[in-house]
Amino acid sequence: MFPLKDTVMGASTFFASSLPHDVCGSNGLPLTPNSIKILGRFQILKTITHPRLCQYVDITRGKHERLVVAAEHCEKSLEDLLRERKPVSSSWILCIAYEVLQGLQYMNKHGMVHRALSPCNIHLDRKGHVKLAKFGLYHMTAQGVDVDFPIGYPSYLAPEVIAQGIGKPSDHTQCEKPLPSGPKSDLWSLGIILFELCMGRKLFQSLEIAERLKFILMLGCVDDIVTVLAEEHGCLDIIKDLSENIIALLKKCLTFQPSKRQVFSPRPCEVSSLYSPFHKPAGLFSSSPRCANLTLPEDISQLCKDEDNDYLAERSVEEVYYLWCLAGGDLEKELVNKEIIRSKTPVCTLPNILIMNYFSSSFQRLKDVGGEAFYPLLEDDQPALPHSNSSNELSAAATLPLIIRERDTEYQLNRIVLFDRLLKAYPYKKNQIWKEARIDIPPLLRGITWAALLGVEGAIEAKYDAIDKDTPIPTDRQIEVDIPRCHQYDELLSSPEGHAKFRRVLKAWVVSHPNLVYWQGLDSLCAPFLYLNFNNEALAYACMSAFIPKYLYNFFLKDNSHVIQEYLTVFSQMIAFHDPELSNHLNEIGFIPDVSA
Repeated sequence: MFPLKDTVMGASTFFASSLPHDVCGSNGLPLTPNSIKILGRFQILKTITHPRLCQYVDITRGKHERLVVAAEHCEKSLEDLLRERKPVSSSWILCIAYEVLQGLQYMNKHGMVHRALSPCNIHLDRKGHVKLAKFGLYHMTAQGVDVDFPIGYPSYLAPEVIAQGIGKPSDHTQCEKPLPSGPKSDLWSLGIILFELCMGRKLFQSLEIAERLKFILMLGCVDDIVTVLAEEHGCLDIIKDLSENIIALLKKCLTFQPSKRQVFSPRPCEVSSLYSPFHKPAGLFSSSPRCANLTLPEDISQLCKDEDNDYLAERSVEEVYYLWCLAGGDLEKELVNKEIIRSKTPVCTLPNILIMNYFSSSFQRLKDVGGEAFYPLLEDDQPALPHSNSSNELSAAATLPLIIRERDTEYQLNRIVLFDRLLKAYPYKKNQIWKEARIDIPPLLRGITWAALLGVEGAIEAKYDAIDKDTPIPTDRQIEVDIPRCHQYDELLSSPEGHAKFRRVLKAWVVSHPNLVYWQGLDSLCAPFLYLNFNNEALAYACMSAFIPKYLYNFFLKDNSHVIQEYLTVFSQMIAFHDPELSNHLNEIGFIPDVSA
C-alpha cells in the first residue's frame, strides 16, 4: 500500500441482509452468513492500489450482520463543486473525465464495476485530483445480492440497470443472481455527472424518484439525448457553447443502447500529456527488479536528522492502521462515539462515513519515536532493536513474553520497520532475517517472513498460473468434503471466497506433485499459509510446497505407514522426556499410539 502522508482515513458501516437460521445449504451445513461472504470478497480490494482509487484498508464484522469498512477518504468531492451552482471550465471537465476513466479502466482490468458512481463518490484530493470512493461496494456485496439496499443512485443509474430492476433471490439455497452490470453502466453515470458539471447544477431535482427513472427510460425514444436533457433543464445555451471535445464525450457516454455505448480508454488529447502512466511497484517475489526506480537523497547522512519530519507518515497505510488498532483503536467504537452507529429503523441503515483521527491519545507515543528507528542500519553487528527516544523501554519490552510484545505499539513499530527493511533486501539478508525471526516476527509481516524463511524465491506467480487447476481429478471429491467441514473456526477461511482459494491451492499442490497424494489433514496444513497470504494464492502454494519436503518429508506418500510410525515413535519419546509420569500411565493402560492415530 502507499504511504500515509496526507491521507485521511474514513470508516463506513452498513448491514448485510440476514438469512433464515433454520435453512441449510446443499452440503447439509448451515448457510454462510452474508456478512462472512462480504468479508471474503472484500480481501481482494486491499490489493487494488491506484492513484485514482481510494485505498481500501480493512473490514470488520459486528453484531447483527453489521460490517464496518476502513478506507481512504477525501473531504472534498464533485458534490461540493455542484453546490457552488457554477459551470465548471471545459479544461477541468476534461481532466476530471480523464482521471475518472483512468480509475474505471483499472477497475475493469480487475473485473470490477463501480455501479455507484455519483458526484459524492468522486472525491478530490488536496491537489484537486480525482479519487473514486466506494468502488468496491458492488463487488463485495455480490452485485448487491447480499444487502437489502440498492447499489447506485437513481439519477445516475444507466437505463439497462433501471430496466432490469432490483431483484433478490427467492430461494436462499440457490445461486440466483441478477445479471451483473458491466463497464458500460459506469460510462452512462459518468456522462450524467459530466453534464451536471457543464450545467453547474444537478439534473432531475424537480422529479420524484419514480419519475426520474421513467424519464431516463423514455430517453430511448429520442435521437439526441444531450440536447433533450439540455432543453428539459433550460441550459441549451450553455451546452451549445461547449467545445466539440466535450460534446463528443457526452454523446459517447450518454448513448442509450449499451451495445452502441463504446468502452473507450482515457485518451483526451488535450490533457493526456499531463499524466504519466501508472506502474504498480514490483512485489518481493517477482521477476521484475524491485529497485529499478529507487531514489536516494543527495545527503543520506541527513535522512533521519530532521526533527520536524513526520516519519510515521512515510510508513504504509496498512502499517499505520495496524499500529492504531494495536494502540486501542476500534472502528465500531469510533462510529458509536460519533453517533453514526445507533438504534435506527432499517430504512436508515445505508452506508455512512466517518473521518477517522489516527492520532488519538493512545497513539500519541509513536509521535515521540526518533527518526533513527525508521532507518535502522542493516549491518550484522547491529543490535536487534533500532534506537529510539525510549530505547530503555524497548529493551525492557524485548524481555517480556511474546503475547505482550505483540501488543506493544512502539515495540511493534520498530520490529515492523526492521523486518520491512530486511525483507526488501531478501534474499541477500536471509541470514539476518533468520536471526531476527528467532527473537520474534511482527504479526503484520508474518506471511511474507515465513516465505523468506522457507526460501521461497523466483517468479512464483508464473509457476502457479501454469498449473492446471480446472481439469477434474479423483481427489476433488475429498477436497470438497474437507474444506467446508473443517474450517468453520475462522470467518475468512469459512467464506465462499476462502473455500474457492482452498480448492485451487490444494489442487495445484496435488497436480504438481504426482508422486504424492492428498491425505486428510493437508487442508489444515494449507490453512495458515492461505490465511496469511489470502490475496496471494501463489505465495500460499509456494510456502506449502517448500514446507512439506523440509518438515514433512515423505509424509504424503501413498503408503506412508513407515513414516507415520517414525513420527509416533518420536511422539512417545517426547512424552517420556517431558512428562515421565504420564508416559508410565499410558504404558500401564496399554496405550498404543497406532490405534489413536
